[in-house]
Amino acid sequence: MKITILGAGTWGTALAILLDSNKHEVTLWSAIEKEITSMASDRTRIRNLPGAVMPDGVKLTTDLNEALSGDIDIIVMAVASIFVRRTSKLIAPLIKEGQIIVNVAKGIEETTLKTLTEIISDEIPKAEVCVLSGPTHAEEVSVHIPSTIVAGSHKKEAAEKIQDAFMNDYFRVYTSPDVLGIELGGSLKNVIALAAGIADGLGYGDNTKAALMTRGIAEISRLGARMGGCPETFSGLSGMGDLMVTCTSNHSRNRNAGYFMGQGKSCEAAMNLVGQTVEGVYCAKAALALSKKYDVSMPIVEQVCMVLFEDKPASEAVHDLFTRDKKAEHNNLSW
Repeated sequence: MKITILGAGTWGTALAILLDSNKHEVTLWSAIEKEITSMASDRTRIRNLPGAVMPDGVKLTTDLNEALSGDIDIIVMAVASIFVRRTSKLIAPLIKEGQIIVNVAKGIEETTLKTLTEIISDEIPKAEVCVLSGPTHAEEVSVHIPSTIVAGSHKKEAAEKIQDAFMNDYFRVYTSPDVLGIELGGSLKNVIALAAGIADGLGYGDNTKAALMTRGIAEISRLGARMGGCPETFSGLSGMGDLMVTCTSNHSRNRNAGYFMGQGKSCEAAMNLVGQTVEGVYCAKAALALSKKYDVSMPIVEQVCMVLFEDKPASEAVHDLFTRDKKAEHNNLSW
């Protein structure tokens, strides 16, 4: 297939390496000239992807017209979530009717509370917009470590085309019609991962992290089901799977940013130390707004927002979580 990837960050770059290994014709575009020139000058030294090599067959460009010329089978939207609407507006005039666009970023737009596929569909209504998400750190995928992911689309044929394009002997792709659930799981888990990192920074242990992950997926599932997502999705790859890896891995930007905050750094200082986009920070306010809009209790998200944006000491947030009113674990079970 002919595939264009928009966005040469770590995930877009890892996917370019993957798709080239699957024998596709791959073009990798970035609006940041330094990203492209750096890779072009030395394909064996890729920023933030140690050990990865950019194949000679991948075309690198900063020219959007070049990147989107000809008949493209799949366009991969790999820019950071805060740039998805801007990029969608930019490419809209160049997109053909029925073009498959796969969003691989994770986030919710704070001003509209829309998911990223909804944003792309707003700006490019003629496209068939899909999602690819799961527990897949770029650092591992780029060096062929076995990973699994789920492709979501409202049309089975589109999901299966994505599955065919990306799947190989180290990258297993499942399909699902629950686009909304996949996106909510992939986005909201970043907020919980910030909490897990904060707990690490405070010096807490495995018990604390297990509690945050378990109660965190409960919050995500409650909101996701209320919004129309399938409950099964949140126990799957883009739900519990993605939450587990993002809360526990040293590759996780969100967990690492939270760790610095747990050690007393401000949100801004923590993001600077991470040095890459920390999607959970941009998603947190949207998550809180959604919980209020749909009247869903999300106490972990509430406390994370207070730590991020109201300078609440992290230790106080933990205390307030543990001293809330007594509750049953599952309200739908009878004695």
